[in-house]
Amino acid sequence: MIKRYFVRIRSLKEGMRIDQNIKDRLDRVLIAKGTHLADYQIEALERMGISGVYISEGEEDATPQQEEKPMTAVARKNIAKHRTNDPAKVKLSESIKRRVSEGIQFLYNDTDSPNFTTTSTNITSNLLKAIDDNAAIAVDISALKTSDEYTFKHSVDVATMSMVVAKKMGMSHQDIYNIGIAGLLHDMGKSKIPLTILNKPAKLTDDEFEVMKKHSVYGYQILKEKDDFSAPIALAVLQHHEKMNGNGYPMGVNREKISPYAKILSVVDVYDALVTERPYKKGMSQRDAIEIIMSMTEELDIDSMRSFLGSVILYPVDSIVKLSNGEEACVVENHPEAVLRPTVVGLETGNVYNLADDLACASILIV
Repeated sequence: MIKRYFVRIRSLKEGMRIDQNIKDRLDRVLIAKGTHLADYQIEALERMGISGVYISEGEEDATPQQEEKPMTAVARKNIAKHRTNDPAKVKLSESIKRRVSEGIQFLYNDTDSPNFTTTSTNITSNLLKAIDDNAAIAVDISALKTSDEYTFKHSVDVATMSMVVAKKMGMSHQDIYNIGIAGLLHDMGKSKIPLTILNKPAKLTDDEFEVMKKHSVYGYQILKEKDDFSAPIALAVLQHHEKMNGNGYPMGVNREKISPYAKILSVVDVYDALVTERPYKKGMSQRDAIEIIMSMTEELDIDSMRSFLGSVILYPVDSIVKLSNGEEACVVENHPEAVLRPTVVGLETGNVYNLADDLACASILIV
C-alpha cells in the first residue's frame, strides 16, 4: 500500500520519493513524480522557493495475475514439444528505469549544465549494463517504458534498441556505447525548438516543419560546443534524419556519406516514432510499423534494417495471439528472419502453425 504525506523542504532527505511533478514556468517537468530525490534536487527545490512537497512510501498492491487461457491436452503437449525460449532480452529494472528517467529529464531541461556529460555517460552505462548483464541480443519492443513523456521515452527507446542492433551487427563494445550516447542525445536539439511548435497538437505547417527540421543541427551544435563527445557521436546526431536515397535532412546526403551510427539510429528512430502516440496522432500497431520499416528499402540502410528486424521480438514466446483463421494460439518460437511470423500452437486444435516456413500456413496471419 502506498502512503502519501506532505514534507517541508528542510525535512526532505535524499532518497525520498516525490509524489508530484515539479514544473518550470514553461510547464516543463523538472522533477517527475516518482523520482527518488537527490541532494542537488532538494537544493533546487529550496532555491525555487517551494515550501514543501508530497512524498510517497510503499508500493502498489500487486495486480492479480491474468487467468490462464484454457487449452486442450493436445495443445499443451504440442506447446511443450515445440516451445523454444526467446533470445536473451534487455531487462530494465525499476531502479534503472527510474535513474534513466530522472537523468534524461535533467539533460533536456538543462543543456548548459556542467553535469551534462557525466549524466549522459551514466545513463548510457546503465543501459549498457542492462544489456551486458544478461547477454541480451534482443528487445521486447512492447516492454520498454521509462517515462510517460514522449521526448524522454523516445530517447531512451532509441538508445536501447540502437545498442542492441549494434551488438547484433557485431560492433565493438566502444561502438555500442557510443551509439547509446548518440541515441540518447539524438533529439537534444528539440530543447531549442519553440514550445508552440514542439507541443503543437496538430500537424505542423510547412514553415513550422522547416523550423523543426533544424533540431538535428541544434543537437550537433550542443555536442560540439562541449568538446566531450567524439566526432562520430556528434555526426550521428546531425545525420539521424538523413536517408539512403538523399531525400533526408539537414544536408540531403546519400548512403555513402551517412555514418554507420546514423544508419542504425535512422531505422530505430522511424520505428519508435511510428508506434508512439502523440497529441496529433495515434500510435501505429507494432506490426504495422514493422511492415512500414520493411517497405523503406530505398530510405533505410538494408544491413541496419535486417539487424533491427532480427533483434526485435514482436510476439514473445508464451504470448497469446489471434490468427486470421479465427483461432487463438500460443507463440512457441520466434524466427529472427521473419519477425511477423512466429511458430504458434492453436489452443483448441493443438495444430502447429509454422508461419515462417510452412507454405500451408502462407495465408494465415496474426491479427
